[in-house]
Amino acid sequence: MVNFTLTTATAISASQPLAASELAHAVGADTAWVVQLVEVGILQIETAETQPERWQFSSADLQHALEVRRLERDFGVGLDAAALILDLEHEVRRLKAVLQAHGLR
Repeated sequence: MVNFTLTTATAISASQPLAASELAHAVGADTAWVVQLVEVGILQIETAETQPERWQFSSADLQHALEVRRLERDFGVGLDAAALILDLEHEVRRLKAVLQAHGLR
């Protein structure tokens, strides 16, 4: 008996962004969870008036969503706390880059 695994991949680029449902599927969530990420400011959309079915997300958005899922799973944090943690991580990376650029790291 032969066992095999079928894997599919989706290219994500500026010309091929992810829909909200695709982003949700990629991280094992539902579209309502993606809507919550937009509501707390973790993910950004072009215009708030458009319906979630029309939202488009980049690979960076996918990375943020994956990080939020990890924070929820590993530490049990809520979305507000996850947003704060992501902001702080971004700021630490930015400050480290400034220090390195000035030869202080």
